[in-house]
Amino acid sequence: MRKKILSVLLLCVMAASALAGCGDGSGNGDSGEGSVYFLNFKPEQDEAWQELADAYTKETGVDVTVVTAASGEYETTLMSEMGKDGAPTLFQVNGPVGLANWKDYCLDLSDSDIYGQLVSDDYALIEGDSVYGIAYLIESYGLITNTKLLAKAGYSPDDIQSFDDLKAVAEDISARSDKLGFTAFTSAGMDASSDWRFKTHLANLPLYFEYKDEGVTSAKAVKGTYLDNYRDIFDLYINNATCDGKELAAKTGDDSRNEFLAQEAVFFQNGSWEYNDLAKELGDEALTMLPIYIGVGNEAAQGLCTGTENYWCVNSQADQADIDATLAFINWCVSSETGTQAMANDMGFVIPFQNAAQTPNVFVQQDAANLAAGKVPVAWSFSTMPSEEWKNGVGSALTAYAADPTDANWEAVTAAFVDRWAKEYELANQE
Repeated sequence: MRKKILSVLLLCVMAASALAGCGDGSGNGDSGEGSVYFLNFKPEQDEAWQELADAYTKETGVDVTVVTAASGEYETTLMSEMGKDGAPTLFQVNGPVGLANWKDYCLDLSDSDIYGQLVSDDYALIEGDSVYGIAYLIESYGLITNTKLLAKAGYSPDDIQSFDDLKAVAEDISARSDKLGFTAFTSAGMDASSDWRFKTHLANLPLYFEYKDEGVTSAKAVKGTYLDNYRDIFDLYINNATCDGKELAAKTGDDSRNEFLAQEAVFFQNGSWEYNDLAKELGDEALTMLPIYIGVGNEAAQGLCTGTENYWCVNSQADQADIDATLAFINWCVSSETGTQAMANDMGFVIPFQNAAQTPNVFVQQDAANLAAGKVPVAWSFSTMPSEEWKNGVGSALTAYAADPTDANWEAVTAAFVDRWAKEYELANQE
């Protein structure tokens, strides 16, 4: 393989502590009765996956274990678990870069029932005649907005159609925060549970627009054409937020979400996966999602950031009985009434399969409305970022900049973004 995964796995097994109860999670292939061990990427859907797994077991008698990796720790957890007996039978990769790491463990799904359910090959990772991964959901992210607070400040979502609009509204709200009782943005937390929102999701915007200029969908090296715009939006976040930039290194994803739930801020950068938790507390009528504007292109026609980094892969190294059980489970998830309703209602997913159920998720509905109005969604270009190390370098530089937003510290962000790209790309793609 391009990366010597087996060596890495041995190191991880020696260095990493075992997850409680995971070692036997994939069942007992020796008994001839297959079972499923799903290593879940999405902590916010853990409870819903546990319930769906229980429902499948009650219906079929097949044991399904769902283990959820901590936020930001999926790749490390996967490497550790793949080195054990009873490794995950079902895992996920984030796209072509992730597939390059794990292809030797990915079963060819071209003859599987679930591949036959897929509405388009656009949602599959295909090389030659082989299908190595299947996207099981489509998501959107942007600026989750409390419309009631926005109205209290004297604005509506229609007043924000560009970065200049967003800046004017945010700075006005921030200036009147003592009187209003809330400010513009939740904390841009740079703790490991939150920094992916900025080193990956926010960084997607300058990357997407650079790719668009260059007419490419991936690159061995990047120019950083729109990093000044990246700085502008990050500055807007940290200068009009619930806390000082010096506090962001320790701020978590939960902090940011709780600030929004407590109605301490109007805007919360996150995605459609947050819908259930937010709607329970605030109600649909208080929620919408705006695009993340950074001052590039025809912003009046810009939609949400919509795509996927969630591709199911079936472990080709598992016992055949467990492989068969896993294939049956994922097909049931996307084709049965129980599975599709759970994925739509309990998880808030849009799934790209023929029997998909419509979701009540207002953020998904907003994305559909944007598409109907002719707005162009921003693609998830971040799936081409060369490595986790690259993301971590950008995240560390952003954290230092947030605490001390000087030109010199932004130059360090630029260096982490541009200079490290080519080096990490070469490391990730060496034979």
